[in-house]
Amino acid sequence: MKRIYFTSRLIPIFLLCITTQLSKAQNGILNAGQIHGNLQTDVQYYNPDSTIGAAAVPEKLLMNGFANIIYTNGHFSAGLRYESYQNAIQGFDSRYKGNGIPYRYASYTTEGLEFTVGSFYEQFGSGLVFRTYEERNLGYDNAMDGIRIKYMPFKGVTIKGIIGNQRFFFDKGPGIVRGVDGELSLVEFLEVTKSTKLVEKLQNNNVRVILGGSFVSKYQKDQDPIYNLPENVGAWSARAALGWGRFDLTGEYANKINDPSAINGFIYKPGEALLVAASYSQKGLSFSLSAKRIDNMNFRSDRTATGNALSINYLPTISKQHVYTLSAMYPYGTQPNGEIGYQATLIYNMKKNSPLGGNYGMDLSINYSKVNEIDKNLLPDSTNMGYTSEFFKIGKTNYFEDFNIEVSKKFSKKVKAIFSYVYLAYNIDVIQGHPGAGMMYGHIGIADITYKIKDNHSIRLELQHLYTKQDEKSWALGLLEYTINPKWFFTVMDQYNYENSDTEKRIHYYTVSFGYTKDTHRFSISYGKQRSGIICVGGVCRQVPASNGLSLTITSSF
Repeated sequence: MKRIYFTSRLIPIFLLCITTQLSKAQNGILNAGQIHGNLQTDVQYYNPDSTIGAAAVPEKLLMNGFANIIYTNGHFSAGLRYESYQNAIQGFDSRYKGNGIPYRYASYTTEGLEFTVGSFYEQFGSGLVFRTYEERNLGYDNAMDGIRIKYMPFKGVTIKGIIGNQRFFFDKGPGIVRGVDGELSLVEFLEVTKSTKLVEKLQNNNVRVILGGSFVSKYQKDQDPIYNLPENVGAWSARAALGWGRFDLTGEYANKINDPSAINGFIYKPGEALLVAASYSQKGLSFSLSAKRIDNMNFRSDRTATGNALSINYLPTISKQHVYTLSAMYPYGTQPNGEIGYQATLIYNMKKNSPLGGNYGMDLSINYSKVNEIDKNLLPDSTNMGYTSEFFKIGKTNYFEDFNIEVSKKFSKKVKAIFSYVYLAYNIDVIQGHPGAGMMYGHIGIADITYKIKDNHSIRLELQHLYTKQDEKSWALGLLEYTINPKWFFTVMDQYNYENSDTEKRIHYYTVSFGYTKDTHRFSISYGKQRSGIICVGGVCRQVPASNGLSLTITSSF
């Protein structure tokens, strides 16, 4: 595989070029050109700690760092991202190692046409057949390296085309990804056709219609002596978004031809996915309902890839993304081999001076989601098809269930609070891949109270409790944070697994941290213990090992 990063010998040459261009810009040769960007460094020092299972780290200190540098001048832009892993912080894939420039691009836009060469991120529709993006906290980056074209021949019509390879740490993946996407905004397009009366009627009734479709294929040479593997694998999707007044309805269906891979056990069954959502909103009230079905929709540019590497598409989760520590302890990860689920959310604002709203009003949020396996009828191994499945039939095995209520209320000019209750059912066998671990059923209570001492000074108390009879049993958490806006914060936290069946594992996971912000620069330092577990964002997860030590994060933008 061809390397896509610059060696350290090329860094001075690049910096010299940038300096030269800046000098030219100051002399007026590059009119209106600008350079901007951001950088971040995460450093962690590790202490071995047998009580929490934190092994010794040979380097003692590990570091992740990056810097984005972007140049813009009129219709032209170019940029790069320099990354450094010395070595990667624990929990990130060890194949992130060393220094390099894995992301660099140049782009030009003129008369509705945008042309990009090099690295880029893109998404077709909701991402069921194609989405490339970066999620730095997960160590996830499946950027394309090739050519992208966007064209708007008429108002309301957008056409995209992409071709290239995907990022594979500091290399490129072996597969070639090709795709095209088209989208039509009906009302905008009718304006071009001068259908004035129809456009006015649609606009007066606040009608919105957007239609779209995508086709993506990947090519990977078949070098397997056992399987007759397809070298070209295609996937298509069709989508629609309809709106009328306060109502919105969206849906997308995707289908993929036979794509045997390491994830699905090299079966030849085609894959499919359906994602639908409906919502209603008005002042003080909103309601949404969504559902999805995923069946054998793992789609990667390398059929042997596992983990978070080289995914071509994105399969979103439809459960709430919790932000509090104990409610986020058991996050859901999308199951590409098959799942069916739904989610409903109600948000209601109780007005000021109402019986429940009081002097300042109150916000109420209720959310429920449930995910099961799809119904599967297993077929003989000789067919290589794996199974059959009725499209709308829900399987018996429960993967995940989440019911939560959150109340936000301001009691006075000085006191405001958030109270939450969460019920979770979590299939550890399936989601974390721990056979025999069974289900976890948990009840979580959270109180987040902020007291404003005086202007710019506040103190926040956070109390959390997780009650469960399964897994590691019950947890309690307390956090106290003092903030001097907009520059300083100081935090102490203790997370205690007080009911673990193994008394030696009834451990206090304490953390002390503080941070300082000045203009666009932010520094934060923390010291303490981190429990092992998984973190997920949008259904994509990574494992975080237990650790004990000091961490430093520096971020800045310019």
